[in-house]
Amino acid sequence: MERVFSKLRNLDAYPKINEDFYNRTLSGGIITLVASIIMLVLFVNELGLYIHSYTETQLVVDTSRGGKLHIHFDITFPAVPCSLLSLDARDISGEEHFDIRHDIFKKRIDSHGAVIEVRQDGIGAPKAHAFMNIEKPLQRHGGRLEHNETYCGSCFGAETADDECCNSCEEVREAYRKRGWGMTNPDLIDQCKREGFVQKIKDEEGEGCNIHGSLEVNKVAGNFHFAAGKSFHQSTFQLFELISLQSDTYNISHRVNKLAFGDSIPGVVNPLDGVQWTQEAQNGMYQYFIKVVPTIYKGVRGRTIDSNQFSVTEHFKGSDLGLFQSITGVYFFYDLSPIKVTFTEEHVSFFHFLTNVCAIIGGVFTVAGILDACIYHSQKAIKKKVELGKFG
Repeated sequence: MERVFSKLRNLDAYPKINEDFYNRTLSGGIITLVASIIMLVLFVNELGLYIHSYTETQLVVDTSRGGKLHIHFDITFPAVPCSLLSLDARDISGEEHFDIRHDIFKKRIDSHGAVIEVRQDGIGAPKAHAFMNIEKPLQRHGGRLEHNETYCGSCFGAETADDECCNSCEEVREAYRKRGWGMTNPDLIDQCKREGFVQKIKDEEGEGCNIHGSLEVNKVAGNFHFAAGKSFHQSTFQLFELISLQSDTYNISHRVNKLAFGDSIPGVVNPLDGVQWTQEAQNGMYQYFIKVVPTIYKGVRGRTIDSNQFSVTEHFKGSDLGLFQSITGVYFFYDLSPIKVTFTEEHVSFFHFLTNVCAIIGGVFTVAGILDACIYHSQKAIKKKVELGKFG
């Protein structure tokens, strides 16, 4: 057994020196202190990399076809009342949606930006008592004042069939829109007059509107826009039904509280969130040109988010008074990038961390030893020459 221990002793790569032969120097102490600090700093940095995850980015061609694009928005118009604000969407495939209301919510706001409480009768803040009395029979009879269930209201020439009825102001407006007509004076429409449509718009004079919600559109290039009044088509042009009861022009100043094309991605800030624009010219349209980049986020715990990022440029297009009615509004034109971005969240393994720590300690210790040896032998050689009188 003693022979085995003796052979193992001969394999010792770290021979020990008697303490009596140690020669400690000032330079060696300084080098040891500096090396220890360097090792500590590198170790803390490596520990931080191990504790926190990192993200790998990959760019590939987007080969997906079809599908839907989910748009989430929250926009405030401080000078456009909710009764006139409408949302339309269209894309290059020809699909169009006018005056979208599904999953769309509006809040009336005053001139100071505070939300106005909406009463149960739908009028809003209390105004004239006579106007409040109008809504009560409307509720009892499904939004119309007629007590006769066989009543069939006129569509004022916009009907497409002899038996078509327009029993409310909204139905008349919709019939006009389908015909490509604009209803500019609702006071001449019996249903609108009896429902107090004009009075409601006048009551909201000086108010603004916060509109928020979501859209589901085809995953192709298109646009959605906000305008004052219903949109309709006349020949190949898209026009807007502007009801000139408050002013000849509308202030389309706005603030984009939120705009996202899909679910939120950790660490990604949408470029339009919090952006505000104030209208200075009298008429025109404000345009946002958006490039949507399909993005997949893969979390370290297996969570996958299929969403989108986007970049944007802005432009205001003014117009003369003759073209005002056809273009006023805020437009968001979007197009899809052919490149898909994949973010993959990774985590450093423990063995990788251990390997790097060993490399740090060993590397710094070795370099410090070499540096100490060089300084020590240089000092020793200089001292010897001085003693022999050969130096200098």
